[in-house]
Amino acid sequence: MFRYTKATALREALTWVAAFIFLLPFYFLVATALKSDQEVFASDPIAPPTNPDLSSFVAVLGQQGQSNVLLGLLNSVILTGGSILCMVLLGSLTGYVIVRSTRRWSRGAYMLFLIAIVLPTQLGTVPLYIGARTLGLTGSIWGMIILYTGMLLPFAVFLYAGFFRGLGTEYEEAATIDGASRAQIFFRVVLPLMAPATGTVAILAGLIVWNDFFSALIFLGGSENQTLPVAMYYYVGSLVSQWNQIFAIVIVSMIPILLLYLVAQKRFIQGFAGGIKG
Repeated sequence: MFRYTKATALREALTWVAAFIFLLPFYFLVATALKSDQEVFASDPIAPPTNPDLSSFVAVLGQQGQSNVLLGLLNSVILTGGSILCMVLLGSLTGYVIVRSTRRWSRGAYMLFLIAIVLPTQLGTVPLYIGARTLGLTGSIWGMIILYTGMLLPFAVFLYAGFFRGLGTEYEEAATIDGASRAQIFFRVVLPLMAPATGTVAILAGLIVWNDFFSALIFLGGSENQTLPVAMYYYVGSLVSQWNQIFAIVIVSMIPILLLYLVAQKRFIQGFAGGIKG
């Protein structure tokens, strides 16, 4: 039977204090975004808004040109979703083949993926840009999906390979006895069991792609397909001290990735907790 002791009360108090500390910046962000231009400078920065005002959000979402936040948001959603889909498909297939193969090349291929994780991708920016420009992929969302998939595929293969090593072959052998093909075994048996790994890849890779500024600025800068971080850069650069609008655009950029985490958090936690059990 559970007993509420002094130690339990102390842990709860520490938890509440930690939660308050972590949520304080978010409160400050939301409170400032809901203040009018006059109230931002006239009131205490910590004080809640007296009359919550959505004008800063209206101003942010109504921008056009290089500062078009809505278009940047749409491009970022397409880019992040497409990149995650490609990484999950290619990363899971590659990791599965590497782990299940008994040939010598599989270990060498795995080591190459590990080396690719260690090497900084910024070193290849110039040759990647030259290659993308030659193929006509600069300024294209689909070109950026290919770029991000190639950059983050070693990371996805590494995670999937680790999970596949912990997955026994009993399910696959049973499906083989039932007459399933290799493709059916993978997509109907193996991949559903890899839901924790898929959630981990989706959240971690999604965060990287969603928040990336440098690659999007280089490969998409000046085009109509620029992402939300680039649109934020142009928009914030045009402001002097309108902190309510600056914080409003930050909140807009946070919402989609928070929704992704809320959807995949269960699988994400299972991924770090140790695989497919439970």
